[in-house]
Amino acid sequence: MITRRKLIWSGATGLLAATLPRAALAAPDDPVGIATAIYTRAAKGKGDGGGGFVFENKAAKAKYLSKSLIALWAKADARTRKGDGGPVGFDPVTNSQDPDVKSFKVVAEKQEADKAVIAVTIDSHQGPPSKPADRIIRYEFVREAGGWKIDEIKGAVDGEAWSLRAIITDFLKY
Repeated sequence: MITRRKLIWSGATGLLAATLPRAALAAPDDPVGIATAIYTRAAKGKGDGGGGFVFENKAAKAKYLSKSLIALWAKADARTRKGDGGPVGFDPVTNSQDPDVKSFKVVAEKQEADKAVIAVTIDSHQGPPSKPADRIIRYEFVREAGGWKIDEIKGAVDGEAWSLRAIITDFLKY
């Protein structure tokens, strides 16, 4: 016999699932779901935690990044002098030195069987940046070993485009 509590609980759960935005219902192993999970975590609290957790150690990199991006980053890390900051001196996830994520919107711009491009538009507590392009971060995902991995991150600062791979590659030139 169904109790009143179970009936109310199952109805409330069903109603909540029906009203959640599509992005919130994205599969966690789908590129949109992965990006949504990253930004949900980055926006927690005051939204100032940033996305460093994506790159903080080998395990995190293995969870989120493609093998080729990990190898490139490892090569740059190996050439980093002790005490220096490394190849990436900012948070690519929030496109900032000081993370500030108030809200975000995740959109699949292109998705194929083995690659995808996901655009994330970030709103900060400080208001919009002077250049609209600075709000958008694009992720290029590749399918590896049955899962989706970030192969590239691109954004803009003061309207000037940057690429994570290009930043790391340029670091290796010096």
